Amino acid sequence: LKLLVMSLVKRNTVFPSLLNEILNTDWYGGLENNSPNTAPVNIKENEKDYTIELLAPGREKEDFNIEVDKNILSVSVVDEKVNTDVKEKFSLKEFSVKSFKRTFSLPDTINEDSINVTYNNGILKFTLPKKEEALPKPKRLIDIA
Repeated sequence: LKLLVMSLVKRNTVFPSLLNEILNTDWYGGLENNSPNTAPVNIKENEKDYTIELLAPGREKEDFNIEVDKNILSVSVVDEKVNTDVKEKFSLKEFSVKSFKRTFSLPDTINEDSINVTYNNGILKFTLPKKEEALPKPKRLIDIA
């Protein structure tokens, strides 16, 4: 009975989606990730660099296409469907590997020539060093003339 009642309830998904796009800005050039087909990320900043960690388990490093152009960092994976003749009958099949693309607007303070990327234990990790002029300067004393 509960399943029948739940199937009758329909939601207007367009309006909440528009509200989410307006209200859930992540301030790093994108929107909060609520899509099941988009790889989730963590973004951290310290004095010397930014770190982006992108969750993408079950991949090989060759699967990723990573580009930087005009302060836009793009990460994508395109899964090509492999036609295999599987004769197994599944009762439930939830495993699936999906294509995705994430883009990030980089601040002008990033040294694009020194971006480092590693892939370990299902996490694609970007280290985005800041330019020398963006690093905090040490405190100094100024003499009165």
